[in-house]
Amino acid sequence: MKPHAIQGSAGTPGGIRTRLHSFGWERAGVLYARLALGSAFLSAVASRFGLWDKTVDLDHFQGFIHYTAEVNAFLPVALIPAVAWAATIAETSCGILLIAGIWLRGVSLASAVLLALFGSAMAISFGAKSPMDYSVFSASSGAALLALYEWRQHTEQASKHRMKGASA
Repeated sequence: MKPHAIQGSAGTPGGIRTRLHSFGWERAGVLYARLALGSAFLSAVASRFGLWDKTVDLDHFQGFIHYTAEVNAFLPVALIPAVAWAATIAETSCGILLIAGIWLRGVSLASAVLLALFGSAMAISFGAKSPMDYSVFSASSGAALLALYEWRQHTEQASKHRMKGASA
């Protein structure tokens, strides 16, 4: 019998795996990633409108438009306000949907792409150190892993459903 196939006591590899799985660590990790990413998106949006320092106004958003111009220095200036609003709408949507657990496959993938685009823009405009310091690519990879997890869950459920239908 192969060591990884052993289903014995807690001291065996199979027993540890079984106990960890039964506790739900994988689902807890997925929930943690969803909440962390969703909260980060919503926190960034809250800052754009002054919600964190309790001075809600559009002056904060003007500062974000200026920052958007710096991050996207390679884009025509006329596009910058649209990019700032698009990013704000995308981050708000992704944040809410990740926390709520709605459309997780698509939202996780969209989050990964959004963060990868942001990190790439930062790297182009400020150099590679900037997105690394702010863990933008780490967050993007976490969102990509969420998308892969959700895709696997969907595929496994569809397979079980097909098997159940075939046996009926």
